[in-house]
Amino acid sequence: MTVWLRGDHLVRHRGPVARRPDERVLLVEAESFARKLPYHPHKLTLVFGAMRRLRDELREAGRTVHYRQVGTFEDGLTAHFETHPDDRLVTTAPQADGARERIESLVSDAGGTVEFVPDERFCCSPEQFDEWAGDGRYRHENFYRFMRRETGYLMDGGDPVGGEWNYDDQNRETPPADWSPADPPSFDYDDIVHETAAWVEQTFAGGYEDPPYGGDWADPEPFRWPVTRRQAVRALDHFVTHRLADFGPYQDAMRGGEWAMSHSLLSTSLNLGLLLPDEVIERAIEAYEDGSVPLNSVEGFVRQVLGWREFMRHVYRREMPDLATANQLGADEPLPELYWTGDTDMACLSDVVDGVRERGYSHHIERLMILANFGLVYGVEPAQLNRWFHAGYVDAFHWVTTPNVVEMGLYGAGVFATKPYAASANYVDKMSDYCSGCPYYKTKTTGEGACPFNALYWDFLDRNEDQLRSNHRMGLMYSHVDNKDEEEWNDIRERADEIRTLAERGDL
Repeated sequence: MTVWLRGDHLVRHRGPVARRPDERVLLVEAESFARKLPYHPHKLTLVFGAMRRLRDELREAGRTVHYRQVGTFEDGLTAHFETHPDDRLVTTAPQADGARERIESLVSDAGGTVEFVPDERFCCSPEQFDEWAGDGRYRHENFYRFMRRETGYLMDGGDPVGGEWNYDDQNRETPPADWSPADPPSFDYDDIVHETAAWVEQTFAGGYEDPPYGGDWADPEPFRWPVTRRQAVRALDHFVTHRLADFGPYQDAMRGGEWAMSHSLLSTSLNLGLLLPDEVIERAIEAYEDGSVPLNSVEGFVRQVLGWREFMRHVYRREMPDLATANQLGADEPLPELYWTGDTDMACLSDVVDGVRERGYSHHIERLMILANFGLVYGVEPAQLNRWFHAGYVDAFHWVTTPNVVEMGLYGAGVFATKPYAASANYVDKMSDYCSGCPYYKTKTTGEGACPFNALYWDFLDRNEDQLRSNHRMGLMYSHVDNKDEEEWNDIRERADEIRTLAERGDL
């Protein structure tokens, strides 16, 4: 029997590694994984660096670890079973049936068998979610309340602590001009991580011919993410001590030059299994109970981890493979090159894309209301934007990007989003400082210098009217649509066409 740790399931203190202390461990570092997409170099450094560091830690603790550095997963499994004929692997269950079937096939073809065990990177089991969801439509708020009751987190008997389930109305503030967040944590890396980063740069930089644009992420900043459990625990402590109090009120705010704001920066550690959600949630709740952080900040954070993260995982599990190609609005525009280059005069879009190019990261409102919002109103095919997110973000894996981008961001499937999150420059101006330094005019919809978000927003409502007008959450928007005369609509359509032409030429 061998415990097979896949690259995004690096849980050491629980799961099959902890429960089977006498079994050998297998890790397969497959170069083919890194060539599936033009991944950001920090993503590859994170995954491979974390795998190599865990290998060394386990060996130092006396465990037998077989580490296969190979071209493909098939090569690694074949080599393993040649050395250990008829071995049985134990590994964490993947998120979708299709992935499970592929793993079973790979192992069987290599001459072995595989046993799947529960994924302890999550709080809610598939059985729990399926019993809650039944055959009905998914509602995140209902699921979140269900999970609060199931876990007892932030509960006072049968009631939510503080009397409210959700403090989102207290979490939409913009920080004052003199506010500045605590600096993000930093880490000292050993030779393994430095060597991994250099190997990634040498092996994969510029090595993609698949369009668009070959995965050129320019010259990124130095790598900054936890690759060991010890570093991840330090990152958690830093967040709770220095950033959590301000996370709540300012979690939706955007500010040029402040890429991290007060966000936790824990998604990479959670998604790799260096941290587990219950310990993260309980650490935040302890800070509320000892009086060091306000309830709205802790509740907002718990809602992201216990609610949204778990919800995304199960929506993906139940709705794949159809979710990956869903496109209920029939959007068919190609992804503009500016997503790869950041070359646009739009201050908000340029700054956020540059942040992804430099760090492989932006926070959730920048993802939803800048990157996805622009793709939505522009009319980008959902699968193309999903591919870009999956390639560009250090914390991206299919189970989290696909429902977030295809459904929440681009309203591609209608399986849980109750409306498209389309917005004009008014939202960007309200929640950020981008518009004050932008050459485009936030108050203009048409004509020279008009903010592209404005014309594209109205054009989006116009071209999708047949699908959206009957949506009860879109009533106010379409009352404004009805107030525009034909001359104004002609100007809007002309400006929207002009914006797409400029984007196609790289002149937006």
